[in-house]
Amino acid sequence: MSPLPADVPDPGVARSPLPDARRPPPWVPRALLMATVAVFVALAVGYALGQLRGLIVNLVLALFLGLALEPVVRWLVQHRWRRPAAAFVALVGSLLLVVVVMLLFGNLFVQQLVQLISALPALYLDVQGWLQSRFDVTLPASDDLLRQAVDQFGADVASGTILVGTTILGGVFAALTILLVTYYLLAAGPRFRAVVCSWFTPDRQTEVLRLWEITQIKVSDFISSRIVLAALSAAFTFAFLLLVGTPYALPLAVFTGVVSQFVPTIGTYIAGALPVAVALTSQGLGYGIAVLVFIVAYQQLENLVFSPKVSARALEMNPAVSFVAVLAFGAVLGPLGAFLALPVAATIQAVGNTYLHRYELVDSELLHDPRRPVARPGPDDAPSDEVV
Repeated sequence: MSPLPADVPDPGVARSPLPDARRPPPWVPRALLMATVAVFVALAVGYALGQLRGLIVNLVLALFLGLALEPVVRWLVQHRWRRPAAAFVALVGSLLLVVVVMLLFGNLFVQQLVQLISALPALYLDVQGWLQSRFDVTLPASDDLLRQAVDQFGADVASGTILVGTTILGGVFAALTILLVTYYLLAAGPRFRAVVCSWFTPDRQTEVLRLWEITQIKVSDFISSRIVLAALSAAFTFAFLLLVGTPYALPLAVFTGVVSQFVPTIGTYIAGALPVAVALTSQGLGYGIAVLVFIVAYQQLENLVFSPKVSARALEMNPAVSFVAVLAFGAVLGPLGAFLALPVAATIQAVGNTYLHRYELVDSELLHDPRRPVARPGPDDAPSDEVV
């Protein structure tokens, strides 16, 4: 019996049936099931993170507060203090300092703030008349605004009262959470870092400790420098507003100092706009211009003298990067995220500068501004096209 040709199938061998093109591959149902489970897990995780958003913000704030107070605790430990006692003294001392400042200036601040709020209708009328006479811009009457506010919010007084009470209780609980976590971080100190490092290999432990050190330096330097600059700005603004007789000098000065330092890029303009508006409406155009000139002049003094000396170790970021960081963190975490945006961005930039490798730049015209031609006298006093 002669063998069959190679291209002729053997009738004794069973042939596998061809796959049906109308049926999906066998792995498709399993893939669809896994994708569905992944979507539900992602939704559950997102919901959980949304519910835990407040707690996460409190923990982050406690971490940054602990990093800011860590140098004080280390200084006390070096002077033979036990670390728990040093942590307690540093935390309570900072709180007492805030309370003392509030007691010294709080009464005057509250009185002037109440006067400012009570004078808002008159200030609104002055602004309304000034805009009408100078720019022919008509603002709605104050009675119409009050009536609209009553119509919109008057029915929610009871629920608003409950909401205020809930907010106060939530604020107290959040403050206690932040203080307790901060004290634990300060009191644990090296033991907490040891627990974190125990989950990594020795090489990774070195990197974690280096990252921790960079973060601590940047956060403490940033917060301390901003506090000093805010105090200087508030003091100089308060002295000038008292000198020219602008009302509500203390709350305006505190507002100017805090906002100008902790809101980047646009903070200076927001901080300076309020005292200029108050001086303009209560004292006249000349005083408003004088306050504006002072705000601009002090900003130059701060940028050229105070900020380079006070922020010598703090990281300076590009204004555009600072502005985008504040918008991003504010959109994700709210006002507190906007407050924490600068130290977080400074830490990320410092880590990038530490770990990312920088290469030598190529020679390209796109990396430099064009050079200006310099006219030099030639033999016939004709300018040449030589550039420097």
